[in-house]
Amino acid sequence: MNDLLNVVLARIYIVGVITVAGLAFLIFYALRDPLSKVPGPWYTKWTSVISMTGPVIRPTPNEVSVTNIEAAKKIYNARETFRKTSWLLSDSMSETSLVAVTPQVQTTIDLMIKRDGKEMENRGVADVMKWFLFMTTDIIGELSFGDSFRTLEIGEHTAYTKDLAELGYLGAVHSAFPTLIALAKYVPIPYFKRPLRGTKNMNRYAHQSIARYRNLLDSDPTSVKWTLFTKVFQGQGKEEDLNPVELRGHASAYIVAGSDSTAVTFTYLVWFVCRDPKVKAALLAELRTLPAEFSISDVRDMSYLNSFALPRWVPESGDNIAGYWLPGGTTVCAQAYSMHRGTDVFPNPDVFDPSRWYMPTKEMKDSFMHFGRGSRICIGLHLALMELRYGAARFFLTFPEAKVSSLEGMSDKDMAPKVFCFTEPKAKRCLIQRQ
Repeated sequence: MNDLLNVVLARIYIVGVITVAGLAFLIFYALRDPLSKVPGPWYTKWTSVISMTGPVIRPTPNEVSVTNIEAAKKIYNARETFRKTSWLLSDSMSETSLVAVTPQVQTTIDLMIKRDGKEMENRGVADVMKWFLFMTTDIIGELSFGDSFRTLEIGEHTAYTKDLAELGYLGAVHSAFPTLIALAKYVPIPYFKRPLRGTKNMNRYAHQSIARYRNLLDSDPTSVKWTLFTKVFQGQGKEEDLNPVELRGHASAYIVAGSDSTAVTFTYLVWFVCRDPKVKAALLAELRTLPAEFSISDVRDMSYLNSFALPRWVPESGDNIAGYWLPGGTTVCAQAYSMHRGTDVFPNPDVFDPSRWYMPTKEMKDSFMHFGRGSRICIGLHLALMELRYGAARFFLTFPEAKVSSLEGMSDKDMAPKVFCFTEPKAKRCLIQRQ
């Protein structure tokens, strides 16, 4: 009995020593860490949970976030001083390359407008957020894999769109609690069961679609639709730098980034315009100068319409950012959400005022990072602008009397922004009706 007690006490002693040593190391590391001088709650020395405001903050143990204009320009300059993750397919997303797919994009947007109109007739209102999401999902699916998901034709959420919705949620949680997500793969945690399953389904679909497209391209290259991966598969890109896992990851990233973000932007654009008669009148006056059968190229340079309109690492040698010396390897980023709400640069930043961009100041231009900056700019910006410009023109010319509905309990509270991984309306809907 005494021997057993001695063994138990010895093990408790060992665990205690290890625990104390571990805590001592964490405290020593936190105090000696070069980032200890950067403002941030004391607990961010060890965890990624953050609740603080300021021009320079430390949201995680190895990350510094800034809203300083000069610091943001330095971090996101066109040179590769502050490394970015490899993104090898930008050429396929260039404005020149996308010219070839404008007919497909226009056809899909035109179908979306018809579905909006049909729902207004049958229901009295149209949930434009739903149709915008189906539109962007079908477009990015066809451009990525050569085949649309046909959600506009189906007219309701499918297993695929439900899986897609889970990816953004899981990504946000993973950013804050990477260890927890890694653990959830092996230990059943009900809260993460569906998001993990959605991620697995999306990866499987991306893998199957890429394999199918590659086989079609190998068997008959002349009859296969152009996609964002065509140049890679034809050897004109950098396929040697993309293993199957990376290729699948890029495909999944295209779908996630190309669906929700544009759909939500489109939703808020329509909602804001429909709530402001003066803005809508000015927009319609410009749109009515378009020819009857206008195309994407016709709306590219419309002045009023266009008024509506990611992480890095410090180099090994370290650098000075906004008055703080940061060691090499520190993750640095600029908070676009916060930079766009600085009242010293943007008076009344939360007021929908397209006219502020008629004569923007230099500070406004430097602070505006809606698609990122420099070499870290969003490679899908041309596709997003193509969809938003043409979609907005078609929508308001088709429904010039559109207004925000009060049917089915729709109110401004439904559109309160819920900021998680993506920003989206709290109620995940936006009901619009004809006058």
